[in-house]
Amino acid sequence: MDDLRALSTLARVVESGSFRRAAVDLGVAPQATSKTVRQLEAQLGVRLLHRTTRKLSLTDEGAQLLAQVRPALATIQSALGEVRSARQQVGGTLRITAPRSVGQHLVLPLIAPFLDEHPGLQVQLELEDRFTDVTSEKIDVGFRVGPAMDRNVVARRLLQIQQWICASPAYLERHGRPKHWDDLLRHRCTGFRHVNTGKLLPWEYQSQGETTYRDLPTAFETNDVDAEVLAVLSGIGIGQLPSYVARPLVERGLLVHLLAKHTSERMGLYLYYAQRAHLPARARRFIDFAVARLRDVA
Repeated sequence: MDDLRALSTLARVVESGSFRRAAVDLGVAPQATSKTVRQLEAQLGVRLLHRTTRKLSLTDEGAQLLAQVRPALATIQSALGEVRSARQQVGGTLRITAPRSVGQHLVLPLIAPFLDEHPGLQVQLELEDRFTDVTSEKIDVGFRVGPAMDRNVVARRLLQIQQWICASPAYLERHGRPKHWDDLLRHRCTGFRHVNTGKLLPWEYQSQGETTYRDLPTAFETNDVDAEVLAVLSGIGIGQLPSYVARPLVERGLLVHLLAKHTSERMGLYLYYAQRAHLPARARRFIDFAVARLRDVA
């Protein structure tokens, strides 16, 4: 038997003066409240209530028991109420994880306006290029770039991330502009090494509706997206960069988008979290906020 439930039932029966009214308060059948009290009496080996057809009253043992447990029951009820209230209020610490580049370019711009709406909140942003287990590491919301997400989490695809082939105007002035994919073999190119595997990622492009992959000789390699962007900006070579960082640089004339008709569209930005049920209010509000702000950004 659940001792806490039994003691709470006894207290409610005494406060309401009848098993029937206590049952209504507890949302159970009257027989259930009577059975719970009888089981508690049997477990303790004493009678706790005097029962007549018109009245209920505590025995001496029952009065002594309730006097000792009521403060504890009140403390427990207060704590449970605070947790229920906290679920509806936006407060506490919101923990977010994202890859470094995504965090800096897409997630950080969300934080200030979100805190403006919820000034009682604190945000912790953890930038990790490795995949973060939101359950074991107690993360509220995660972001990840990829073709799909693991089924063990709830994931929402926010936007499409294209892979843009880019070069600086200065590089193109010195080395010429490639007009075909095969031309890239004669150019200096940059490469990105996966942070978990250490493997150099192949370049990918669309051709007749299919994604094709190709390994290109590299003059510069890194495992950091923003470092590769800086390398391309400085004229080291041609790079394949995610659209969320490439597009604003192209729009400002700092980079040139090359071979645009072959742009790969396989990747997406995903927001993920552990489960749909029992999300704290801070997580639910931020998820809605991020979905509204980030959809179709890149």
